Amino acid sequence: MDKGRILILGGTTEARDLAARLAGRAGLDVTLSLAGRTLDPAPQPVPVRSGGFGGVDGLAAYLHEEAVDLLIDATHPFARQISANARAASHTAGIPLLRLERLGWEETEGDRWTRVASIAGAVTALGEEPRRVFLAIGRQEAKAFDAAPQHHYLVRSVDPVDPPLDAPDVEYVLARGPFAVEAEVELLQDRRIEVIVSKNSGGEATQGKIVAARILGLPVVLVERTAADDGHRAGTVGEAMRLADHLLGAFRKRGV
Repeated sequence: MDKGRILILGGTTEARDLAARLAGRAGLDVTLSLAGRTLDPAPQPVPVRSGGFGGVDGLAAYLHEEAVDLLIDATHPFARQISANARAASHTAGIPLLRLERLGWEETEGDRWTRVASIAGAVTALGEEPRRVFLAIGRQEAKAFDAAPQHHYLVRSVDPVDPPLDAPDVEYVLARGPFAVEAEVELLQDRRIEVIVSKNSGGEATQGKIVAARILGLPVVLVERTAADDGHRAGTVGEAMRLADHLLGAFRKRGV
């Protein structure tokens, strides 16, 4: 039998880890797809396809042309559009879809969280009184905070925010996680941060700021995820491996 062909939609630590573990198995041909938005992506353990597919139809066509047997969506928990495209394209192409989405952070004693449903909700939650705000949401949606120009913003992202914010008091930090708790505490203290805005991305790489806020007693405005019914879901790489085995085996057996 030919090798089982797997396409992983990636860009996360979990996608890289899953690709490495799958690549170590005989009988599999694994490709990792990256959106191409990060200027200097981390090295990957399998062949990489970079750039978009051209929407649902383009992705479905790729799945068909490359004879993909299993599509794994391991994109960021807030990459809503590509996840929606993956669901539709897998249905069109008639192949199974597995969603690997790391678990979100859970509120514990000492946390001061304000949960909101959107970035716009986070802007509103900051209030009218000027505050020193740490924006730890990446660069894609930072511009939304131009709607509240009274605040001082410290914006951290992997790549530069382009175009930059129009708000008059903004500082930018370019950095790639993981971020140690001690370093996050020092950053928040040095910049006299009063409130943090973060997405509930989950994972250990960026959890340091959440723990640091707890240590310092700082409030966190947390943008929650939008629930989606992706069918087959995994919260860890280990769980994804088990489900991938099951889905790939069942699909290829069906095609015999």
